[in-house]
Amino acid sequence: MLDRFTMPLTQRPLRYLAHALHHRTITPDQVTLAAFIVGICALPLLAFEQYGLALAAVVFNRLGDGVDGALARLSGQQSDAGGFLDIGFDFVFYAAVVLGFALANPMHNALPAALLLFAFIGTGTSFLAFAIAAKARQVERPNFPQKAFYYLEGLTEGTETVAALVLFCLFPEAFPLLASLFAAACLITTATRLWGGYWTLRQR
Repeated sequence: MLDRFTMPLTQRPLRYLAHALHHRTITPDQVTLAAFIVGICALPLLAFEQYGLALAAVVFNRLGDGVDGALARLSGQQSDAGGFLDIGFDFVFYAAVVLGFALANPMHNALPAALLLFAFIGTGTSFLAFAIAAKARQVERPNFPQKAFYYLEGLTEGTETVAALVLFCLFPEAFPLLASLFAAACLITTATRLWGGYWTLRQR
C-alpha cells in the first residue's frame, strides 16, 4: 500500500550506493547473495534473543535488497535470473525472521508465528502466481516499472513488511500481538490480490 510513496524517496540514495559498488565492479547478484547471508543470520540471533543485532541484520538485508536492483539497472545487468534469486531469497528471509521469534519464546510466540507464516504463504503465492500469468500475457506494471516481476499491489507490500520486521525486533515482547495484526493484514492482502488478479486476467 505504501510502496508507491516510499519507493520514489529511496531511489536516489540507492542509486548513490549502486554507483559506489559499480565502480568496484561488484555485481548485483553478489549484493543479493551478501544481503541474504547477513539477513539469514537474524534467525539464530533472534533465537538467542539478540534483538539489537538481529535488527541490524534485518536492516542490512533490506538495504541490500534495494541496492541490488538499483545496481542491476545501472550496470544493465537486469535479468530474470537475478530477479528470481532476489525474490526467492526475500521469502526465505521473511520466514526465517518469523521462525527466529518462534524459537526465542516458543510458549508465547509459536502460535502467532505459525499464523504469520500461514499468511505469508497467501501473500507470496498470490504475488508469484499472478506474476507468472501477467508476464505471459504481457500485462504492464506502470506503478512499479523497476520491479523484476509484475507487482500486484495490496495492503501489505514491501514497506509494510519491513516496518513489521523492525517493530518485531524493537518490541519483541509484543511479537504475539504485532504478528497477529500483521497476519490479519496479510490475509486481507491475499484476498484482494486473488480477487483483483482474477478479474484482471479475465479481462485480458
